[in-house]
This record gives sequence, structure tokens and C-alpha cells, in this order.
Amino acid sequence: MKIKQTIGIDVSKKTLDVFIHSEKKHKCFKNEPQGFKSLICWVEQNNPFDSRETLYAFEHTGLYSLGLSIYLTEQDHFFVLIAGLALKKSLGLSRGKDDRIDSSAIALYAYRRREELTPSKLPSTNLLKIRKLLSLRDKLVKQRAGYKTTLKETLRVMPEEQDQTYVQIHNEQISGLTQSIKIVEKELHKIIESDDELNSQYLLIISIDGVGSQTAMFMIAFTAGFTLFENSRKFASYSGIAPFPHQSGTSIRGKTRISSLGNLKFKSLLSNCATSSIMYNAEMKTYYHRRLGEGKDKMSTLNIIRNKILGRIFAVVQRGTPYVNTMAYCCQ
Repeated sequence: MKIKQTIGIDVSKKTLDVFIHSEKKHKCFKNEPQGFKSLICWVEQNNPFDSRETLYAFEHTGLYSLGLSIYLTEQDHFFVLIAGLALKKSLGLSRGKDDRIDSSAIALYAYRRREELTPSKLPSTNLLKIRKLLSLRDKLVKQRAGYKTTLKETLRVMPEEQDQTYVQIHNEQISGLTQSIKIVEKELHKIIESDDELNSQYLLIISIDGVGSQTAMFMIAFTAGFTLFENSRKFASYSGIAPFPHQSGTSIRGKTRISSLGNLKFKSLLSNCATSSIMYNAEMKTYYHRRLGEGKDKMSTLNIIRNKILGRIFAVVQRGTPYVNTMAYCCQ
């Protein structure tokens, strides 16, 4: 496939600003099914290149870009979802914002990188459902935590008898949210168990000491069943736990450190896995205390364990066999 034309699309809640790179033409469409159809017709009328030589490019904006992604997939058009930070960095200094200019910048970005960009593929229906439910679960957990914290602090300074209605309503909200979380988790397990491949990956991941159900589901959903990342190192970079050098010339000789850029959710999940692993996995526990005894930094040691766990997750899935705790056999 050789791309000769790029179509930049600036996606917003209600509209799509579209720019044809070679023709320098711009038009705005509604962000809805009929608008998608009109968009494709307009592009075909004004595009001198074949549809198989055309690449549609737009920012990954979650729910707002999902409908367009589904439509382009159904119509068999090539498209690429671009990370917002990558686009922002490519634009350089900007003193204002204009949707037409943004769409032309997206088209230019895609054209310059057309030989490097790989067309995006939507995850399966089950993976999309899992992503939505995991996102919903996160929101419910955060809301429940907020109610719990508020109630705890209130009871710390004020006896329950003074405001029983206040306490009752908080307890009812906490109870309701807990029940909703259980329903979401039940549905997640139901979806995974209904798909042989996803269920196999799930069982392989949770066979690793310290890795729980939520981490397994997030890994499966956001790697599209381990098809978006070739190996654990690339995913470590994406999640923000890969160490990078900090050097320049002869004057800057900083320590190797992790980048502030990364998926904070995965960094948090892997941190929880590392903590759990140190508590319940004899191998990780021994490794952790040995390094601390040697005077090594605590956080760098935790990050090494995070990378070890991530490496094991990719290894068991790619190998297709559960994790084997060899140290447990050695201790017998």
C-alpha cells in the first residue's frame, strides 16, 4: 500500500472539519452517520487519487471519534488514529486555535509521515465492550471512594447521632455504588469467558503471582489482545515505566530515569502488582530486600519489579503456557 493522499479531520463533539491535503480544500460535516456518508462522498469528488491510496487521519478523542472509526472500517477505508500529544508537538508554537487550521495540520502531519504510519484497526466488539465497562468501573470506584472519604472525615469530627440523615444517605450511596461495581465486574467476566482467546489470555496472565483480575483485563483490552505492542519493552515505554538515559555532551550526566510521559493508569496498576508481588512472591521479596540491603534506591527497585512483571505477562501470552514459579520448586 502506497499512500499518495491524506485527509486531515479535526474531530469535535458535533462537527468534523475535513481538509484534503493535495487540493487544499476544507469543509465541515456533522459528527453523525449521515455526516460520515457526506464526508466520504465529498472526498471522493475532490480527491484525484484512488481510495486505496488515501489515508484519513484524526486525533484519538475517545467516544467522539469512535463513530467515525467504525464507519471508515465498515466502508473499508484506511485511517489512522493519532495521539493528541504527538499532534500537539508537531504543530510547534501556536497562538490560537482554529478547526480549519487544525485539520490542515493533521493532514500535513500524516502526509509527512505517511511511510511510517500504520493504518489503525478497531478492536473486536468484545474488546470495545470491555474497555467501556472498565472505564465505567473506574468512575464508580472513584465516586465510592469520594463518599467513603467524606463520610469518614465527617464522623471523625462529628458524632453520627447529630446528623443521621447525612450518614444514611452516604451509606446508601456507597452501598449502591458497590452493587453497581459488582454488576460491572460480573459482566466483564461474562464477556471474557464467552471468548475463548480472551479467556485463554486472561487465565495465563492471572497465573502470575501478584497480577490480579483488573490488571489482566486492562492489559487485554488496551493491547487489543496483545496485537498493538510487539513486546514488553514497547509497552513499558507506553505505560511510563521504561528507563531512559539523561545525558548531553560532557556537562550533563544525569541518572537513567523514567519519563513523565506515559499511561498513568497502567503505571498505577503495575505498581500495585509490584507491591503485591513483594508481599506474596518469595522470589520478588528476596530480590527486593537484597537490593535494598545493597543500598539501592527503593523506587528504582520497584520499577525493575514492575518491568519484570510486565515481561512475564507478555511472555506467558506469547508462549501460551501459564507462569511457573521455579523458586517454589527450589524451596521444596
